[in-house]
Amino acid sequence: MKNNKFITARFHVNLCFFCKLMGIYFFIKIKGVIHMQNTRYFVKLVLVMLIVSLAAFGVTAAGEAAAAFHIGIMTGTVSQSEDELRGAEQAVKKFGDVTNGGMIKHVTYPDNFMSEMETTIGQIVGFADDPLMKVIIVNQAIPGTTEGFRRVKEKRPDIICLAGEPQEDPNVIGAVADLAVNSDTLAMGYIMPAAAKKLGAKTYVHISFPRHMSYELLSRRRKIMEEACKDLGIKFVFETAPDPTSDVGVAGAQQYVLEKTQAWLKKYGKNTAFFSTNDAQVEPLLKQITAHGGYYVQTDSPLQGYAGALGIDLSKEKGNWKAIVGKIEKTIVSKGGKGRLATWSYPSGYCIAAGLGEYAKRVVEKKAKMKKEADVMKAFEVFSPGLAWNSSAYIDGATGAKMKNFLLLYQDTYVFGKGSLGMNKIKVPEKYYRIK
Repeated sequence: MKNNKFITARFHVNLCFFCKLMGIYFFIKIKGVIHMQNTRYFVKLVLVMLIVSLAAFGVTAAGEAAAAFHIGIMTGTVSQSEDELRGAEQAVKKFGDVTNGGMIKHVTYPDNFMSEMETTIGQIVGFADDPLMKVIIVNQAIPGTTEGFRRVKEKRPDIICLAGEPQEDPNVIGAVADLAVNSDTLAMGYIMPAAAKKLGAKTYVHISFPRHMSYELLSRRRKIMEEACKDLGIKFVFETAPDPTSDVGVAGAQQYVLEKTQAWLKKYGKNTAFFSTNDAQVEPLLKQITAHGGYYVQTDSPLQGYAGALGIDLSKEKGNWKAIVGKIEKTIVSKGGKGRLATWSYPSGYCIAAGLGEYAKRVVEKKAKMKKEADVMKAFEVFSPGLAWNSSAYIDGATGAKMKNFLLLYQDTYVFGKGSLGMNKIKVPEKYYRIK
């Protein structure tokens, strides 16, 4: 961004120069020095001098750096999941905002996106109005993303459409997205119960609601979990909680989980592991587990619920993931939660949003190839230094065919007060991927 500041400064210098020239012109015109027939030649001379000067420093008429192309990123707000937004902010920090001459245009979709789907679609399509727009990234790719991408492709087939953490069925979003990237939901169906057993859990409680269970990946994961628990000798239980996008809202859904967790612990015992498909419901779960017992085997981000549940301020550690994990760990151990709570060291939502931004830039600049798994992972590693990602193509449950434009990835489980579990080294039995 130093270059941008320099260029903007040069623009101001040139503007001042232009104003001075015009001031001289009006002064000498008033004095009668310039005859009317020579006026247009003077004006032309001034304009040419200004344009040449601006072009030399690669600026627009608004004083912005002349970015070769733009990348649009749409995320949610912080109300349900903060990670995706922070990932987009990191992309803006690295590549600059379009309003200041940079490369990234970041917008957010409505919190109540299920009832405001047309707004979401309109925002996605709106990216295509920018003639410099080359890539559109939506993370999380909520319902409506497919239709938004479809309309973009009709309008601007040259724009690359990337979906992060899609909430529409793989074959649906995969039909229009150039690439979709998601946490390996299917592998987690086995890995999380296996991790729960390692920690000492006897029961595994899966919490969700009908909307999430209508999504293919989430539904398949639940079925895999149930089968895995059976094979591992753990009792599987499904519990329903309110949908945060329903009339009760986020606050109502959180309050329900907060009140029910103690009842669930009393019913199933303290050797119970919990998992919720909704990020907003994780915080009350963590709060009650820390205070009353039980396990939460994995969040896909150290920011997912921990700050609120533990009452700690992570603002000073913002962006420093090792420092964030360390502060959370110290607090958990002090509260007696050692060995019972776990996370991914780097947030998946953050890495996907920022990583896809990096990858998109490289693709447009022809420094990476579309759908090449190794190139995607290299881009992700920029924002997760020292972390080894496991990745694989999505396999359709009905046909067994691999989708080259749908990538699944995961990392190791880190248990606070215990360390890494080595779950990234476990080979998930093939039979679980065939569960429909």
